[in-house]
Amino acid sequence: MDPAVLRDDMVDSLQHDSKGVVRSAWLSTAMRAVPREAFVGEQQAYSDRPFERLGTRVLSPSTAGRVLEALSPEEDDDVLVVGAGVGYTAAVLAEHVGAANVQAIDITRRLVAEARQNLAQAGYDAVLVDRRDGADGLPEYAPYDRILLEAAAIDPPRALLRQLTDDGRLVMPLGTGEQSLAVVDADGSVERHGTVAFQPMLVEGEQADTVERNRTHREDREHARRAAQSRAGWEQEWIDWDG
Repeated sequence: MDPAVLRDDMVDSLQHDSKGVVRSAWLSTAMRAVPREAFVGEQQAYSDRPFERLGTRVLSPSTAGRVLEALSPEEDDDVLVVGAGVGYTAAVLAEHVGAANVQAIDITRRLVAEARQNLAQAGYDAVLVDRRDGADGLPEYAPYDRILLEAAAIDPPRALLRQLTDDGRLVMPLGTGEQSLAVVDADGSVERHGTVAFQPMLVEGEQADTVERNRTHREDREHARRAAQSRAGWEQEWIDWDG
């Protein structure tokens, strides 16, 4: 069947299902325009389910629709996608705001190569894709009107909040066990939009295709470090009051 017909059917179902995942005219138009088969292959392109690719989870069309609706970019907005994956969400955003206004990063080198190749094949080669630690963002191109983080974290990464414009927004899965789709303003205020299930954000030294991840242990250590630094002076055992 003609892929364009399959795309129309996919978006129609996302607009008219019980949850009404796709509600905005811009998202309907963009998802109908982007050839999803260029990113995930013809057999899996239009089934509404996630799957694994090169150690990362490719979002189902309905989940992609949810996060993009929450992001709600305006035309000509500057947008950063953290967790480029196969490049599909970056392409949908590029269709709306312009490919030159979209940058994407991923910590996994072969996913960066994959996203670049897929975006070029689909006609969005002006999207910049770079290999970076997602928690650091892409400060060279900041500030951003919108940042989409496609990986879960306990707290919004501070570097990403700093890279937002004053009225910008960060959309991300917030939490580790039970996650919620969060819209975070530049001032750190959070609005939650239902539950989601994403993989945890990785940093240097963690590969997307390894069996065991250490993110939770690292976050526990980071919280302990912050708690120790926030204690009042009289609670610090190492202070020599007589010195």
